[in-house]
Amino acid sequence: MELRNAITFMIISTLSFACMNGIVKHLVHMNAFQIVFFRSFSCLFFTFGFLLKNKISIFGKRKNLLVLRGLVGVTSMALFFMSTKYLPIGTAVSLRYMAPIFAAIFAVILLKEKIYPLQWLFFIVAFSGVIILKGFDASLSSYGLLLIFISAIFSGLVFVVISKIGKSEHPVVIVNYFMVVSTIVGGIFSINNWIQPQGKEWLLLFGLGCFGYFGQVYMTKAFQIVKTTKIAPFKYMEVIFTLLLGVTLFSEVYTFWSLLGIALIIIGLVLNVVYKSKVK
Repeated sequence: MELRNAITFMIISTLSFACMNGIVKHLVHMNAFQIVFFRSFSCLFFTFGFLLKNKISIFGKRKNLLVLRGLVGVTSMALFFMSTKYLPIGTAVSLRYMAPIFAAIFAVILLKEKIYPLQWLFFIVAFSGVIILKGFDASLSSYGLLLIFISAIFSGLVFVVISKIGKSEHPVVIVNYFMVVSTIVGGIFSINNWIQPQGKEWLLLFGLGCFGYFGQVYMTKAFQIVKTTKIAPFKYMEVIFTLLLGVTLFSEVYTFWSLLGIALIIIGLVLNVVYKSKVK
């Protein structure tokens, strides 16, 4: 029963994130930092509401690390949003999932953690997917690939910073700092490139925060009730859902090589998650 509930939660989470990705793709005509602003600002209603209702301090204890997490996170998010202007949304999402590889490398350098030899094989499988994506699909933008690759690197740094924060902070406090920093940064950098939303665009912009928040909440719920090895692979359903949205809503075309590259990325990362949880 617990596994069934966890899978249900993860499906809700990945669908929420996929919907958020779809909205981002729909709003590609807007400046990426403006999307960052609305994504973050609308989420603050949920995070502040939760913290105030449960009488949890919004300031936290490790303020420097919390601010750093916010800055690293907003950099990754902005670059991801920028990349969607040049790449199919499914490709962008799958490449951003390279973050755990960079997180593992940073963990070795900064946290002195260990990477097992077999993990390197799984990372090579995932990287081969990237090589196939770029080497065999000439339609992919090199600039878009550069943006999403740097986004994944910063996303990997997020894992390391959160690891340094540890259990000293409530998860919603960490998310709230991320949203506050992102709102400030997004607001400042979108001032000179502001595009006034029209009609339903207002609803879509605030929907970014709603889908992002519920995606995060239900993913957390899933990981809380079963072991990581049982539920983590289901996280990659986001790539599949997002890819399907790209095909149906935006008429995106994925070549055989693109699909093969995406599949190798997912396979390599899923194998890493399963193996790492077993050797711990």
